[in-house]
Amino acid sequence: MDIIDAIILGIIQGLTEFLPVSSSGHLELGKAILGDSTVPEESLLFTVVLHFATALSTLVVFRKDIFDIVKGLFQFKWNEETQFAVKIVLSMIPAVIIGLFFEEQLESLFGGNILLVGMMLIITALLLWLADKAKDTQKPVSFQNAFTIGVAQAIAMLPGISRSGATISTSVLLGNDKARAARFSFLMVVPLIFGKIAKDLLSGDITTESGNFTALSVGFVAAFISGLIACTWMIKLVKKSKLSWFAIYCLIVGVIAVGFGYYNL
Repeated sequence: MDIIDAIILGIIQGLTEFLPVSSSGHLELGKAILGDSTVPEESLLFTVVLHFATALSTLVVFRKDIFDIVKGLFQFKWNEETQFAVKIVLSMIPAVIIGLFFEEQLESLFGGNILLVGMMLIITALLLWLADKAKDTQKPVSFQNAFTIGVAQAIAMLPGISRSGATISTSVLLGNDKARAARFSFLMVVPLIFGKIAKDLLSGDITTESGNFTALSVGFVAAFISGLIACTWMIKLVKKSKLSWFAIYCLIVGVIAVGFGYYNL
């Protein structure tokens, strides 16, 4: 993988991790367009590095919220921060189950299946359109809501289903406040990303010797900076109910991908 490809894929990951257009789907499309021919170990390591970069950008954007949560947890009381942390744990359960018991089946879908990506992008477009039409409220995310949003996050492990789009849309359709829905959506994925990174490193499937250090570095920086911009921008867009534009985008890209995938069957 050369430097230009690393920058492009880093920007794609940083933007699409937070914008509701599916980072996994766009990475698959990006690799197909760029003709990615990296060996599996290098490709996996690069993906892990990009996800690590976007996780760090989330920590930076929500640093105050995270500090307050940690501080609240150490009070050892059933306060708002502890309840929020429990909701995060509840939201992780469906994705953890899928990751532990269906990892091989899931990974088999990430092999340039453009037709599947296109179909899932169309579903993402529908979710975003429905969420954009929902009325804004002041309702917080409940414990039951947290688990349901977690189910949406697990489904979004499919390439083409936007994780942020699915979780924010589900939360909003459940009647939750849009700003709180966005905050919960971005924070709930951080433990999963770090957990997946740790699992991949400990499993021995990837090593730090299997990649181009320069490409990894520029990809990391590109993903981190674009992630900071996208995360901050997305919070503002959700508050202003501007998801319909992303619905249109996902629909257009999805239809093109379906056509391309069907033509190349």
